[in-house]
Amino acid sequence: MIAKVPGDLGRIGNRETPVILSILVLEDLSMAVCLPVVTALPAGTGFAAGSVTLAIALGVAGLVLLLAVRHGRHISRFVSTDDPENLLLVVLGLTLVVAGVAQQLQVSAAVGAFLVGIALSREVAEGAHHLLAPLRDLFAAVFFVFFGLHTGPASIPPVLLPALALAVVTTLTKIATGYRAARRAGISAKGRWRAGGTLVARGEFSIVIAGLAVTAGIDSGLGPPATAYVLILVVLGPLTARCTEPIALRLTGRTPSEVTGDIPRPVVRDQDTVGRP
Repeated sequence: MIAKVPGDLGRIGNRETPVILSILVLEDLSMAVCLPVVTALPAGTGFAAGSVTLAIALGVAGLVLLLAVRHGRHISRFVSTDDPENLLLVVLGLTLVVAGVAQQLQVSAAVGAFLVGIALSREVAEGAHHLLAPLRDLFAAVFFVFFGLHTGPASIPPVLLPALALAVVTTLTKIATGYRAARRAGISAKGRWRAGGTLVARGEFSIVIAGLAVTAGIDSGLGPPATAYVLILVVLGPLTARCTEPIALRLTGRTPSEVTGDIPRPVVRDQDTVGRP
């Protein structure tokens, strides 16, 4: 979601854009560790069985990350092909195999599919991204429809206040994260505030985690607050991406003309989602 915002706002060439994409890559890598933990902990097993499941999940995630870092080029070379149809079939087949193995190891199949996306790199990742984009949109819609079937509209209003409080907290922390990261990269105040405001457009992973628990029948109460939280950020995210910079500069008593050093980089087409499969 965030990776599309700089392209929609014409900020691909801005100096803060690589900082934003770097943060997204780090979030993906952290999710490669967190997602196995999240899927293993609520399995409803005993302490010993749960510990084994958690250890297997972390071991599989660590192994795939190690292979991706040290042998990612070899994996991509093995999968690479000039024929789009063959590339699509190979990527889907590899995803099904890894997801099936992960499921047999008591790790969520979603974790296995996610790790396949991390392992692929360079031209293969870019080609697969363009080929899988329609399928991504289709299956994402199906997932949210299935998730919505477990969430009654009447259950959302009672949790609006907690969801709004959570959205305010995460909005402030996202802005602070983007501002600090951009400042460490030597970007001007305008770019710092733009980086922080762009990162707010987030929340879909929360509904994925809640969906894992809801569909597994573990805790149906996670659905309404997660849905309300995501809906709030869907509305709030584009506004913060556009308005954080002017509002912050006005509150600090600075005008855009007083802030220098924010020279855009040359625009590179079709790279608005680099590092975000």
